[in-house]
Amino acid sequence: MQRDTRAFLWDVLHAANKIERFLQGQTRDDFMRDELLQSAVERQLAIIGEALRQLSRTAAAVAQEVGDVEQIIGLRNVLIHGYAIVDSDLIRRSVQEDLPALKKTAERLLASG
Repeated sequence: MQRDTRAFLWDVLHAANKIERFLQGQTRDDFMRDELLQSAVERQLAIIGEALRQLSRTAAAVAQEVGDVEQIIGLRNVLIHGYAIVDSDLIRRSVQEDLPALKKTAERLLASG
């Protein structure tokens, strides 16, 4: 059974909200020292990437409304398959710089039906 497009968008939003909660009050140094925190954030980023990968297969036009969708899916691939080359500092910066816009897009797409 194929999932509804909105379910993938909800997964993106839910994972993004978790990342925000995980990082609330955490400094860069806190993040870099905490392997558990890094793993939790990476897991949620992988979920976001997989949700967008599935969305691009089932509703390509909707997925294309997400900025940098190919890069987000690519990050998921690195996290899953290229785990040995993950740069935690780059992950944290990317989350800080890119996650707010991704959340807004997911919220807008969910609201538009």
